[in-house]
Amino acid sequence: MADIKLDYVVPAEDLRPYVTLFYHFRADVPLFEDVERADHAQLRFRLSRRGASYSFPDGTVQPASDVHIVGPTSGAMRTRADGPVEVIGMGLQPAGWAALLRIDASTMLNRALDGEAFFGAAVRRVSDRMRAASGTDEKVAIAAAFVRGSIAGADSEALAFARQIDAWLAGSASPDVAALVVASGVSRRQVERRCNALYGAPPKLLARKYRALRAAVALANGSTTLDDLIAEGFYDQSHLIRELKQFTGLTPRQLRTEPNHLAQLTMTQRLALGGQVHPIISET
Repeated sequence: MADIKLDYVVPAEDLRPYVTLFYHFRADVPLFEDVERADHAQLRFRLSRRGASYSFPDGTVQPASDVHIVGPTSGAMRTRADGPVEVIGMGLQPAGWAALLRIDASTMLNRALDGEAFFGAAVRRVSDRMRAASGTDEKVAIAAAFVRGSIAGADSEALAFARQIDAWLAGSASPDVAALVVASGVSRRQVERRCNALYGAPPKLLARKYRALRAAVALANGSTTLDDLIAEGFYDQSHLIRELKQFTGLTPRQLRTEPNHLAQLTMTQRLALGGQVHPIISET
């Protein structure tokens, strides 16, 4: 673990509607291979300029360019990179996806996209400035400036809808889609269309995804038991195990006793940010 480091930086207030967290990842190893849990979309600047790829839940294997976007993911994926590895990245809020990329997120579910295709050759200069910067804060400040300069105006409708969905996801261990439709005041079809466009998935899949991620964190930190989790919305132990495996790549036993490097770093550090970020970020 000493050779693998992950530091999170909470976005400034003006960027929180668009970015979940900034992060600086380093792995001083010849080859880094691990499992990443299902997550928000990501924008990543790979500063180490070595080969990398992702194996997505649908079975596709895709290369990662120096600057790339990972679309929303519907399950755990494998990441592979020749080392040493250095990445400055950020999770994209649904409204951030809309403001930066302006395309339907469901068309990019479980996909890696070349960042230069969206942002142009200017992203190379951003990467070069990050490589020359001296530390995490300075590198992240460059990333934050890039986001500010790339946002094409806030979509107030997207912001309002994303806040409503995040509140729904965080408000219950097992969110009910019917309750969301009632609270939103629009039809189920419209709710599903908006969720797909911003989150890359319909409400039912989002509810399963974040229920499993929340359960994984609770199991890993010892704040709950399998029986408690089953009582909160899983049908039985087999269902709980399948859901955890799909969305985190790990079984309950692995989460409690032998989490992989990324799972351990991600869950521990994000949980420590409670109170500084939305619960949908810190508790999952």
